[in-house]
Amino acid sequence: MPKEGRGARPGAKLIDMTIRLLIADDQEMVRRGMRRILEQQPDMEVVAEAADGEAAVELARRTRPDVALVDIRMPRMDGLEVTRRLAGPGAATPVRVVVVTTFDLDEYVYPALRYGASGFLLKRSGPTLLVEAVRAAMAGDSLISPSITVRLLKHVTGGRRERQPVAEPLTEREIEIAGKVAEGKTNADIAAELFISPGTVKTHVASIQRKLGVRNRVGIAVRAWELGYATGRLAE
Repeated sequence: MPKEGRGARPGAKLIDMTIRLLIADDQEMVRRGMRRILEQQPDMEVVAEAADGEAAVELARRTRPDVALVDIRMPRMDGLEVTRRLAGPGAATPVRVVVVTTFDLDEYVYPALRYGASGFLLKRSGPTLLVEAVRAAMAGDSLISPSITVRLLKHVTGGRRERQPVAEPLTEREIEIAGKVAEGKTNADIAAELFISPGTVKTHVASIQRKLGVRNRVGIAVRAWELGYATGRLAE
């Protein structure tokens, strides 16, 4: 079945609707890689690409994407200002913005979220989290890279952990993997460190999500922090 766009007939099922995306990054290779990942999803379509911030704002206003994926450091206008213009309180036609960047500095994270970003991902987070971030934004949720989530939790709680019991205990291996997810490591990173296959890691992650009652890796990071599985070491 072909992808349905904004012109889908009234009453059409949501599953048939295409999520329209804009990618803003000054590196063509990055844009190409993100496009390839996202357009592998049957319900996602990249409708515009921008190599600088001003072009991103103009293209967003012209093409009206559902979600804009925006880098922080771009020529002519940085990603924070793009986020403010597209998702901030003064935006005439707000666009959901997910910041996707190499830099996880607090001076970027906090303003981006304050300006209305629906997510903040590190480029090393991997394709699964990128797709999850788009879906979370469309659902009205926020998704932040696991390592940043843990850092924000440490900042907000002053290091205090409120340990909520789990319905089903994790195995020692699952505890180990949950801690590494909270450090911001991908399945490939974890597999290399533990000398197991990425497929095995994926199976463990699915089991951890089920046992902890969370929907994604960010949820694992939050619970890993609360339960004391996260060491606080962040992936470089």
